[in-house]
Amino acid sequence: MARVYLSIGSNVQREQHVTVALDALAAAFSPLSISSVYDSEAVGFNGRSFLNLVVGLDTDWSVAALSDWLKALENRHGRRRDVPRFSPRTLDVDILAVDDQVGTPAGVELPRGEILTNAFVLRPLAEIAPQQRHPVDGRNYGELWQAYDRPQQLEPIVFHWQGRQISPRS
Repeated sequence: MARVYLSIGSNVQREQHVTVALDALAAAFSPLSISSVYDSEAVGFNGRSFLNLVVGLDTDWSVAALSDWLKALENRHGRRRDVPRFSPRTLDVDILAVDDQVGTPAGVELPRGEILTNAFVLRPLAEIAPQQRHPVDGRNYGELWQAYDRPQQLEPIVFHWQGRQISPRS
């Protein structure tokens, strides 16, 4: 079994799409480690803010199978692939890391570069996996978050899922 970390984001019907992503992931990969949910400014374009979070799970699926499943999940919930990369999203689920793998299996960059550049990825990842080491940088995610110094607006919000408050994490 591999430990996988996924980033979830939405800025179109945000609560609805985050909820369906969590529901689908829980049905396929329970139990999940779930970070707080953050309201994050759009990065790379002017648009409505995103809800972002990170989920950790264990799976024996290949990176290719997981990537295909996640793309199908996004597509079922209105993800458009005929628009610019930096544009509004109903649902965006990215593989951030798979254990300590480095490379591009099935075209998936591991670890994902956004871990080191975007607060909306690093902060929730550091929240649920503070001692996990970045397989290239060598520092753990908690240390990387403490050293993060880029200006990005990011605030934890109250979020309920399956009848309980999951965010902010207590």
